[in-house]
Amino acid sequence: MTSLSRAGLAAHRTPSRRRFLVGAAVLAVGLAALVSPASAHGYKAGALKIGHPWSRATPANAPVAGGFMTIENTGETDDRLVAVSAEISPRGEIHEMKMEGDVMKMSPLPEGLVIKAGETVKLAPGGYHLMFMPLQRQLREGEAFKGELVFEKAGKVAVEFKVEGIGARGDGKTDAHKSHTTH
Repeated sequence: MTSLSRAGLAAHRTPSRRRFLVGAAVLAVGLAALVSPASAHGYKAGALKIGHPWSRATPANAPVAGGFMTIENTGETDDRLVAVSAEISPRGEIHEMKMEGDVMKMSPLPEGLVIKAGETVKLAPGGYHLMFMPLQRQLREGEAFKGELVFEKAGKVAVEFKVEGIGARGDGKTDAHKSHTTH
């Protein structure tokens, strides 16, 4: 290498260039930190976007577990979630919770759950949700299990449910005051 080319290399290693590279690296790390695991845990099927499928950890002998997520329909026609299955149980159902008088009641949706065009449906504790029963094993925080969603138009979608804490709400917070935490 000639002294001229060494001098040329040295010019590229100036303090301002180093500051720029360090600043760019800090910015890249900062932007990466803004992307949460929940936002990276999504699926797409046709016009449907399925966001962050999750479940709650269960006590050792719990007979059931719930499944939660968001489903956004970006299309121009309605779709319908018609079936669900998971490796943790032989049966999966689509359920809703609703008030009847002063009593909260849970019931299956045998016709499925409509996802209207241009809308988002949230499956969450205390509302629409999936039920897996009977459980074949305890669900522990931090693990995951495989499942499948079946839509009328979008078809079958393989998903992975992340298991959060027993009182989780799916947003990084918990419902510590709730006693019925298996779904």
